[in-house]
Amino acid sequence: MRITASFQAEENIKLPPSYNHLVQSLIYRHIDEKLANFLHKHGFLHGKRAFKLFTFSRIQGKVKYLLQDHSFEFTPPLSLIISSPIDGFIESLAENFVKSEAIKINAQKLYLESINVHFAPKINSENEIKMLSPVTIYSTLSTVNGKKKTYYYSPFEKEFSQLLEENLKKKYEALYHREINNLCFSIKPLRVNNSSEKIVSYKGTVIKGWVGVYKAKGSPELIKLAYDAGLGAKNSQGFGCFKVISSLEEKDMILCHRVRL
Repeated sequence: MRITASFQAEENIKLPPSYNHLVQSLIYRHIDEKLANFLHKHGFLHGKRAFKLFTFSRIQGKVKYLLQDHSFEFTPPLSLIISSPIDGFIESLAENFVKSEAIKINAQKLYLESINVHFAPKINSENEIKMLSPVTIYSTLSTVNGKKKTYYYSPFEKEFSQLLEENLKKKYEALYHREINNLCFSIKPLRVNNSSEKIVSYKGTVIKGWVGVYKAKGSPELIKLAYDAGLGAKNSQGFGCFKVISSLEEKDMILCHRVRL
């Protein structure tokens, strides 16, 4: 399931340029405590890998960069897309959003205006997708002196598509507890250029990702899982959220509407 949560505020909201950890914390605080502890401490295991299996977009709304204090200033309303294939995740999040008098981010108060539930789009074996948060994939390499180095792949490198497929298959096996049978996935950049590269700092770690429009091909089951759980690595840190733009418009259903008087 996927939702768009829309918020109002009494004044503009200021956030650091790399605010992913603040949104992630907000989400963890508003889901069931048992589920939050499971995801934070364990996750869905595949070998030594643990997947949180949720993702979110960049904050959407009118924004400007304040050079003097190196921050983003959002003018309300603003919205956030959150997605997950985990049973109960989105329901718990939506319920706790509705119950909260105010939702804090970076010590500033947001007030829920509405929650839109998105029905799953039609997903074929070939789709155009647009990233709502950067997609990232990487390898950990050893340098000549034995040190570890993280290498982030570009969408124009063949490893980019190959590693995204491997990552997605591991998520599938971790979630459904069954091996992949003849499922495949590939991705090709369509409208991606140098400005599509985004550098994000997450708790002091620099992460390189890419936005833009891509062609995703392969098994609809894998593409649907990527839509729900996120494409690539670090989804629960705010990477890999996308929308499908090659099929019919998604239909939205108003789940709740609450305006602060």
